[in-house]
Amino acid sequence: MYTQSKETQNQLTPDQAFQLLKEGNGRFIKNLKAQRNLLQQVNETKEGQHPFATILSCMDSRTSAELIFDQGLGDIFSIRIAGNILNEDILGSMEFGTKVVGTKIVLVLGHTRCGAISGACNKVELGYLTGLLHKIQPAIDQVSANPPHDSGSTPDFVYQVTEANVHLTLQRIRTESPIIADLEQQGLIKVVGGMYDVETGLVTFFEK
Repeated sequence: MYTQSKETQNQLTPDQAFQLLKEGNGRFIKNLKAQRNLLQQVNETKEGQHPFATILSCMDSRTSAELIFDQGLGDIFSIRIAGNILNEDILGSMEFGTKVVGTKIVLVLGHTRCGAISGACNKVELGYLTGLLHKIQPAIDQVSANPPHDSGSTPDFVYQVTEANVHLTLQRIRTESPIIADLEQQGLIKVVGGMYDVETGLVTFFEK
């Protein structure tokens, strides 16, 4: 498996980049890894990087984007934070990844059994974590306002909040970053969401 070069990155379409992620996850759940020489990739990327994807995911130790999508060194920008929440620094990182470096897809990836989402649903307060979890409140409010749903912190409610959090984050990216919104409108990038199942390894994607 080759490392992305500037030429291959430029030739890649957003749909093809999306397909690379789908195929990578397919290999992951079948325990089939693409053949890579990581030390060779270290050498190939020493002068620069040309990743094809920018991925915002949770810091959960089970959700490494490079593993989930079977990618190598230099293939993706991986932004990880509890609850895959969004802030100005993360938006800036996404703008750097897309507009400056040229990634062709932005993926917001939530996951099942997310401790951050569960903590937010349970109103956990702990130092700076309190402020981070508060950023998930809009998703909680949205699910609570749209019955039928299970109340409180039941597994089904937490799942619904997790998925709502991804959708709301996609909306915020498009609303708060004119740079990314313009790239998407021009068809130069795709902005998609996904849910990773920690029990099966499967990623379910949604584009809106």
